[in-house]
Amino acid sequence: MIKYARGFTIIETIVTIVIFTMMIAVVSFSIAYFYRANSYVIEQSYAINSARLGIETMVREIREATYSDTGAYPVVAVSETSFEFYSDIDRDNNIEKIRYFLDGNNFKKGEIQATGNPPVYQPGDETINILSEYVRNTAVQSVFMYYDESGAEISDFTNVADISLIKVHLIVNAIEGRAPDEFTLYSFAQLRNLKSNL
Repeated sequence: MIKYARGFTIIETIVTIVIFTMMIAVVSFSIAYFYRANSYVIEQSYAINSARLGIETMVREIREATYSDTGAYPVVAVSETSFEFYSDIDRDNNIEKIRYFLDGNNFKKGEIQATGNPPVYQPGDETINILSEYVRNTAVQSVFMYYDESGAEISDFTNVADISLIKVHLIVNAIEGRAPDEFTLYSFAQLRNLKSNL
C-alpha cells in the first residue's frame, strides 16, 4: 500500500500567503515610520546645533566689535533681521566687515575683507555662509533687539551709537507645524570696545 504525504490545500496556502503578506506589510510600515520619525529628530537636532554654534560665534564677534581699518564706527547698520559691524574675527590685525542676517528661513553670515591702500570694503567681495537653516522667526519675532546703556530697548535705528547691548533671538524648527515644537535660542552681546574708543 502506497502512502501519500498530505500537503497544504489551496485554501490553506492562500491563507498562509495572506497572513505572511500582512505581517511583512506591518513590519515594513513600522520600519518606515521609525526612520521617518528619527530622520526628523536628527534634522531638528542638526538645525538646533547649527543655530546654537552660529549664535555663539556671532556673540563672540559682536563683543569684539571695533573701529574699521578705515576708521568707521564699529556698528554699520542695524535692523530687526540684520546686524552689520566691524570686528577682527580671525585675529590677524585686519578688521573685517561682518553682516549677520535672516534670508527667508536661513540665518546667514556675510564677511568682507578690506583691500587696497587705503583699505576699502567692497560689497562685491562679500563671502556669505549659511549658519542655520529652518529659522522660523516671523515679522513680529525679531532676530535682533537693541538696548542702550540704561537697558531701554531702542526702536529708532537711525543712531547706531546709542546701541550698547544686542539680544539675538532665533526660533528653529526643521518642519514647521510638526512636533516637537519650535526651539527658541537667544543670547546677549555687549559691545565691549566702544567706551574706550569714544
